Amino acid sequence: MDFLPGFWGYILFSAIVMTIAVVVARSLRFIMGRMIRGASTKLKVDPTKYNFLKNAVEFIVYIIALIVLFNSIPTLKSYGAALFAGAGVLAAIVGFASQSAFSNIISGIFIVIFRPFSVGDRVKVGQLYSGDVEDITLRHTVIKDFENRRIVIPNSVINNETIINSTLEKEVLCMFIELGLSFDSNIDQALRIMQEEAMKHPDCLDNRTAEEIESGVPQVRVRLVNISETALQLRAGAWAKDPATGFAMKCDLLRSIKLRFDEAGLSLARPQQTVYLKHQTPDA
Repeated sequence: MDFLPGFWGYILFSAIVMTIAVVVARSLRFIMGRMIRGASTKLKVDPTKYNFLKNAVEFIVYIIALIVLFNSIPTLKSYGAALFAGAGVLAAIVGFASQSAFSNIISGIFIVIFRPFSVGDRVKVGQLYSGDVEDITLRHTVIKDFENRRIVIPNSVINNETIINSTLEKEVLCMFIELGLSFDSNIDQALRIMQEEAMKHPDCLDNRTAEEIESGVPQVRVRLVNISETALQLRAGAWAKDPATGFAMKCDLLRSIKLRFDEAGLSLARPQQTVYLKHQTPDA
């Protein structure tokens, strides 16, 4: 302030600071308005519900400008310190009270922008929630599970979870049919039965490429994937057009394969436990 001392210097400095504050506040308000309108259009919600966000940002910019003014003018420094302390306490209270709400809203905007899923997609959120996305708002996402219940999940929770989206690109998916075979059963016969039953199912798709067909890769791949202490773990991979069809096909194949195993005398593994009895000779 040395280059323009006196009253008029403070007036000019105040005018410059407030002009910058107005430009910054209106620019941020315009940017946030566009973001909220875009997100609200995609989510089909009323954008006026979120006008408080724009007002809050504008208010914060003006508060910062006032603090700068009060701290820059010597006669107002004491008032500036009090204003800064009061604003800090107010910001802490408001921030603590609305931290979760702001986090959910920002997360909702990110979901709309980056589109990890859309309404109608079949998703799995973490290890707990699975179903079809029914609605996405700026605060939460609604998922309809397979029991027709609605799961309302805050967007901030979804943003911190791993999302498995079964319909992000194509709905076609590979269903694994896994069975534990007993050690005294014929592995090759069991694998052949699993492959035959899967290929006979009307919903089993041939998802092979031309190169795979030419090289003789089977439509349904069957493998012995593990040998545990109690079972020979067999797996067949069958493709279906969508998750719902795949689930129904898997249920059908579990039944038909079990019936074929029974006819062929193949046994599924069962937990076994060996008990040793200790006989004591009675004292003479």
